[in-house]
Amino acid sequence: MRHVIIGNGPAGVTAAETIRKHRPGDEIVLIGDEPGPPYSRMAIPYLLAGDIERSGTRLRKSSSHFDALGIKQVEGRVKSVSAARRLVGMASGESIEFDKCLIASGSLPQSPPIPGLDSDLVQACWTLADADRIMALAKPGARVLQMGAGFIGCIILESLVRRGVKLTVVEMGDRMVPRMMGEGAGGMIRAWCEKKGVRVLVGTRVEALEAGAPLRAKLSDGFSEDFDLVIQATGVRPSIGFLADSSIKCDRGVLVDEAQMTSADGIYAAGDCAEAFDAATNTRVVSAIQPNAVEQARVAAMNMAGHPTSSRGVTQINVLDTLGLVSTSFGQWQGVDGGERAELSDPEGFRYLCLEFKDDVLIGANSVGMTDHVGVLRNLIEGHVRLGPWKDRLLADPTQLMEAYLARAQSQADWQGRARGTAKA
Repeated sequence: MRHVIIGNGPAGVTAAETIRKHRPGDEIVLIGDEPGPPYSRMAIPYLLAGDIERSGTRLRKSSSHFDALGIKQVEGRVKSVSAARRLVGMASGESIEFDKCLIASGSLPQSPPIPGLDSDLVQACWTLADADRIMALAKPGARVLQMGAGFIGCIILESLVRRGVKLTVVEMGDRMVPRMMGEGAGGMIRAWCEKKGVRVLVGTRVEALEAGAPLRAKLSDGFSEDFDLVIQATGVRPSIGFLADSSIKCDRGVLVDEAQMTSADGIYAAGDCAEAFDAATNTRVVSAIQPNAVEQARVAAMNMAGHPTSSRGVTQINVLDTLGLVSTSFGQWQGVDGGERAELSDPEGFRYLCLEFKDDVLIGANSVGMTDHVGVLRNLIEGHVRLGPWKDRLLADPTQLMEAYLARAQSQADWQGRARGTAKA
């Protein structure tokens, strides 16, 4: 049996290794669209900061790793997938036959419609080639404009600060990290960055970039400034354009079931390109974080290998370190209509906690500078733990999370255990 995996990032590599473990005699083809061995995009900021060498970005350190496992690597761009003909079409004109296929094509950077974005001084931060160009331009003292202060942007900005540039960050939203942080948390992250010497302009966008060296950026606040480098960190989207003419159903991402299988039999999807069910929000989401990608890939690979396995669903968790300040976002952090909120804020100490409730269940949270109870927050939200009287105690004092968890989660587990025992009897 031949398994073809589209994408050689963390999801693709995990799937290939999992299939090999359970199907030692099968053929495995791993397709990547960049030269060189598989690497982690999440390692690029560490490369920019000088923490690791280029080899440190590799997902597997041995150059013979994939050969030793009998995993064939193919370099090239996929242009189509035919479920009926069981073919992956390549831009080179080649076709690769498959019995089972995994789509793990990841994400692509989004480009806003800004005149002048095609300048050589405008750079995404997505590939190793991008990193090379950034390192050539982001010299100490260079004037750098970063467009976007989302999750990826906040990771990139730290590496730029450590390179000694003069950094300005522009964010269209009214706060930093607007897609994972509320006003209180996002505002605190902004204050922290400004304390560390980063200029942050929120509620601002770049309207145009005028050609030249340096580039002149026209901002929506009416001002224009010169920059030696512009970093594009304006979000990502699932890389699924090659499926446009296929029978595989897509919405924002590739739609998958609990086995990570698509609408086409024997074709699976995992990682940033997959749209899966999120039990915490009761909706389908694209969750572009590596732990989810790896777990989805494992589930898909087990099913491809003939071992039925179900996904536990997407975990909507983000943990972000911005210049040493750790923040987290869980579940429905923005709250729901009719819900209740508990909020604790210590601006001087850069500590913040916001809990969102629906009835007596914790459904979402934001935290900044408070890492003690990250595991507790996750377990309460994912476990849909009914808090009972502890909800009112948390509304009065959100720091009582551990006490609430020990009191209610254990009680709920005991009740569920007794219910299962009764059912068996």
